[in-house]
Amino acid sequence: MINVTWCRSSTTQSLEINSGDDPTTAFRLNTNTRLFRKTKGSKTFEINNSKFEIFYDLSSAMYGAGAEPIEGYYVLVVIDSELGLLIGDSPEEVAGKKLKTYKQIAKFSLISRREHFSGNTLYSTKARFSDAGACHDVLIRCTGEDGGVKNPILLICIDKRVVIRVKRLQWNFRGNQTIFVDGLPVDLMWDVYDWFFTSGSESGSGSGHVAFMFRTRNGSDSRLWLEDEMKMKQEKKEFSLLVYGTKS
Repeated sequence: MINVTWCRSSTTQSLEINSGDDPTTAFRLNTNTRLFRKTKGSKTFEINNSKFEIFYDLSSAMYGAGAEPIEGYYVLVVIDSELGLLIGDSPEEVAGKKLKTYKQIAKFSLISRREHFSGNTLYSTKARFSDAGACHDVLIRCTGEDGGVKNPILLICIDKRVVIRVKRLQWNFRGNQTIFVDGLPVDLMWDVYDWFFTSGSESGSGSGHVAFMFRTRNGSDSRLWLEDEMKMKQEKKEFSLLVYGTKS
């Protein structure tokens, strides 16, 4: 398992890569080009007796509202001379020469994506729920009915289409529902309890953490993925998107 973390705040912007259960960050790069940091190069290190080589080029990377670049970059991870991971918008063009140097024995795919937000109750990201599916815009918003501040409701949109609308959110602060994306059933669970009931907060102005979880599953299984953990351990792991947020 390779973990790639993109971080962005008002003062920092970075890329981190690690693998396995070791929480120590094996590779960290300041990607803030405005600070004239090195954004192209390579690094070699060892994790659990395996040789890791990372080749990267973010010198022309373009960023949107999020921490991850949207185009003009690549990050190549090689483990014991085998291709372990390649991310970027045009890997064949940018990293083509290096790809020919290493062998790829198995396919790699994204199995989990986590997003952390702070500052308000409007969270926006992108996700691809299957390898063959398209990249979708995901929008999560907590607002009052008719745009006001009273009677808060939860809206979850996929590609600007409302797929879930939860009214009386102060009573329905936890729940789950199944939606369909690219023909796949996706279990969606939300927990916004801390927005309303954190210590010392007024209704609708809490500063606690909230969580939204999306998880694909086999269409032949009618149960939520949380309901049978042993079954999930024995089957192929599907894609999951976890969104964590806080108002402050």
